Amino acid sequence: MKASVLLFNFTDKSRVHKITRALLPLGIRIKIISKEDYLQPLGYLAGVREIASVEEKYDGEDFKDEMLLMAGITGTMVDQVLLALRKSGVGRINYKAVLTLTNQYWNAIQLYQELAKEHEMVTKKLTE
Repeated sequence: MKASVLLFNFTDKSRVHKITRALLPLGIRIKIISKEDYLQPLGYLAGVREIASVEEKYDGEDFKDEMLLMAGITGTMVDQVLLALRKSGVGRINYKAVLTLTNQYWNAIQLYQELAKEHEMVTKKLTE
């Protein structure tokens, strides 16, 4: 699997352009995921050969926030990606994750819900 960043619910083309310009020098592929593919396993979307697609298409509501998933990116490379995004001026992306052996079988909705819970807990602790 090639190092990739999957983008979910990024509707601002200028933000996508900034992300692309920031990550291209790192050799990272950018993949914009359409809403109808939100039920696909994340591993399938990231190019994990062993994970099959599903037939079902998503036709529900889109996410309230953007979500970014790093696949095939580990260790210091994660830090490089985050630094490049910060320097690019793309602004805050609240929902970020790395593809793992566990979450590669989840779909985008499951990951989004998990990240939303984590974000809420962190935000709550910061305001206490």
